[in-house]
Amino acid sequence: MRAVERRDRRDCLRSLILIVLDSSFIIAYFNERDVHHKSALRVMKKLIEGDFDPILMPEYVFLEVVTVLAARRDPPTAVSVGRTLLNSEEVEFVSCSEYFVHTMETFAREGRLGLSFTDAAIVAICRHRGAEHVATFDADFGKVNGLTVVSK
Repeated sequence: MRAVERRDRRDCLRSLILIVLDSSFIIAYFNERDVHHKSALRVMKKLIEGDFDPILMPEYVFLEVVTVLAARRDPPTAVSVGRTLLNSEEVEFVSCSEYFVHTMETFAREGRLGLSFTDAAIVAICRHRGAEHVATFDADFGKVNGLTVVSK
């Protein structure tokens, strides 16, 4: 009985490990030609297996993903990926409007690290939602205190 209780407790704790998705990760996952595609497949496997939950995706990231895929691949691919993301039950979309001022403050304070405005939104959301992990291939996130980059 105790082993079952421990496993249930571990499952509860595991479900509290938030992760935020960056566009570099999502684009690599859906673009077989991307240099990080194989690593993205490994990370996605962890996400699907439930190593992180909930999985957060800021709306700015969604915008970047469909825009970049339309340019690098083609508009039908971008639409298909966009619909897949929108229909995903595992992904919680995060509106960036409520974090806009915090994003601007983060961008002003930490822009020297090489963060884009979208990256600053990810950092602001991480800090306000208590997420410590970012699925990304963007090295600049490794310079942000308190965040762990998940890329393998």
